[in-house]
Amino acid sequence: MQTVLQLIHGQYAPAQPMVTRVPGRTALVLDSPHSGTVYPEDFGAALPLPVLRRAEDTHVEKLYGFASELGAGWVEAHFPRIYLDANRDTTELDDTLLDAPWPGPITTDPVVLQKVRLGKGLIWKFTDEGASIYDRLLSVAEVQARIERCWRPYHAAVAAEIDAAHARHGYSIHVNCHSMPAVAASHATLHPGLHHADFVVGDRDGSTADPALSRRICDFLRARGYSVDYNHPYKGVELVRRYGHPAQHRHSIQVEINRKLYMDEQTLAIEPRGFERLQRDLRDLAGLLLAVDPRR
Repeated sequence: MQTVLQLIHGQYAPAQPMVTRVPGRTALVLDSPHSGTVYPEDFGAALPLPVLRRAEDTHVEKLYGFASELGAGWVEAHFPRIYLDANRDTTELDDTLLDAPWPGPITTDPVVLQKVRLGKGLIWKFTDEGASIYDRLLSVAEVQARIERCWRPYHAAVAAEIDAAHARHGYSIHVNCHSMPAVAASHATLHPGLHHADFVVGDRDGSTADPALSRRICDFLRARGYSVDYNHPYKGVELVRRYGHPAQHRHSIQVEINRKLYMDEQTLAIEPRGFERLQRDLRDLAGLLLAVDPRR
């Protein structure tokens, strides 16, 4: 059996499972696919841990720590996105990373392929700063193992939680929780060097949620004093695409938070005043969503 290690205060120690699901009792489901800090022993990356950690949506799981108290369903990945990105489809694979032909399908979508070639597919090839993550080829077996150990359990947990919320209430509101750097890095897939707003709300141009619901989120955040962009530069990726079906009263919305609001991007330390204000506002936003029935 593979040993799994977790980073705790800069040290490695035995870790919890790769995915946590906390069942909810409301129509609201929150998930955090990119805040994981469990770095598996089989990673075999060529870069030091502090460099790898820059890919994390650090502390997002703490920002939404109120989810269970409010009755919202919660799903959290503990594996890091730089090891496997749960917000990508399993076909979004760069086969130049592999030591043998991939036995499954690989996407031919030109828009998706562009991101894959930039090194940001299911398995990352490059960091946002353009550094090569590996000095070796990965075996087909180890990539398959990552999918089985991380991707499939994560998506199963998100799907099950959304299904349960929808069964209880006849509708579901799924918020896919992320953070973003204050300034897009030099090798970011979208708009390198862009100074981000405080929030970016995405619903893939209204295809994964009722735009009226997304606008309520934007309006709420602006009323709290934040700058907000809608579907630019981030529209939402696999997790909202896969689970957002507004015609079936299943609404999925991606929410990106600027890290400058709550943490030091260099040290990864939480800045308490910003964190506390932001968490209060996110809790109130969750309260708003709990009171909304998108069918009306």
